[in-house]
Amino acid sequence: MTHTRFTRFAVGVAAMAMLAAACGGSDEPAAEEPAAEPAAEEPAAEEPAAEGIDLSADCPNPVVVQTDWFPEAEHGTLYNLIGDGYTVDVDNKVVRGPMVLDGQDLGIEFEVRTGGPAIGYAPVTSYVYTDDSITFGYANTEAQVLSYEDAPLLSVVAPLEINPQMIMWDPETYPEIETLADLGEAGVTINVFGGGVFAEVFVAQGVWSADQIDPSYDGSPARFIADGGSIAQQGFASAEPYDYLNSFPDWGKEVAFQTLHDAGFEVYAATLGIRPDQKADLDACLKKIVPIFQQSVVSYVAAPEAANAVIVDAVTQFADFWTQSPEITAWSIAQQVELGLVGNGPDSTVGNMVGERIQKVIDDMAGAGMAVPDGLTADDLYTNEYIDTSIGL
Repeated sequence: MTHTRFTRFAVGVAAMAMLAAACGGSDEPAAEEPAAEPAAEEPAAEEPAAEGIDLSADCPNPVVVQTDWFPEAEHGTLYNLIGDGYTVDVDNKVVRGPMVLDGQDLGIEFEVRTGGPAIGYAPVTSYVYTDDSITFGYANTEAQVLSYEDAPLLSVVAPLEINPQMIMWDPETYPEIETLADLGEAGVTINVFGGGVFAEVFVAQGVWSADQIDPSYDGSPARFIADGGSIAQQGFASAEPYDYLNSFPDWGKEVAFQTLHDAGFEVYAATLGIRPDQKADLDACLKKIVPIFQQSVVSYVAAPEAANAVIVDAVTQFADFWTQSPEITAWSIAQQVELGLVGNGPDSTVGNMVGERIQKVIDDMAGAGMAVPDGLTADDLYTNEYIDTSIGL
């Protein structure tokens, strides 16, 4: 596999930096058997959020979401809202169909746009601010901080509770390593994409030393395998553990890992963000559609098969370097549930965000000497006002 989803992280950071400067500031072969089946016992909210709801009077038609990458299980909440009769625009890498949740037609069309190479590896914010047809853009906390002065996004719901990004290592080579801090103490080389905010934060905090960081990672498994696991490497906890065990015969064994979140860098990834200047116009829509996204998280976890089929079908039709087998898609959502990547926050609600957690990211970035706007607070980056607190796993 010469291209992994890390490509999206690398080009996203690089493009974000270029945007700020300009503005002034897989091939994944199928395994014979899925490693696990998604947990089906997760209960939905007592009253389906979609019951009796018609979005046609309050929301744009279609509602458009600009994502940061190809379709994948981490985007399952979105593809779970694509009903039968959807179309796949291969040239523009767009999936569009009736917006449906739990059998309820919501009265409008729903469109999910691919990011990454489909938008020239530009940051999502650049498209949100130049294309008024986009309703929501994928946002993540660190990018929101760095682009705030020129292209702010306000997160209104977080389908993922925990950022899937992680650092992995070979447990046979390093049986004593359990955490990213242990990697720092042992002086292990950590191969990452250049420009990663988390690496600068960990160095500033003394978790890692600057000379440990090798920013030459290109998304390929070749070096990790060739070096026999003597280095640590960036990855996604919802993908690479499957691939290294099942898809790379030259490795063919498990890797150990810790998420960046569990190591203390607790950003929100892949939130749905809006332009703050459009909030008033979208208010009526947000009151109805944010609970729809929350319920879609619950419904996707309980029964992911239909959304996974849309994901696999779309990627197959795109016929690009990125691939998604049914096996890894099913494994990924099971892994997300097991690790808590998708799930409730510290309460019983799914999709809401914690201001203190966001503020800590802002403070950590400022402490690492990054260009954090003066006076920026968590309240500038998120709102829970549209969240239905009764919806959770």
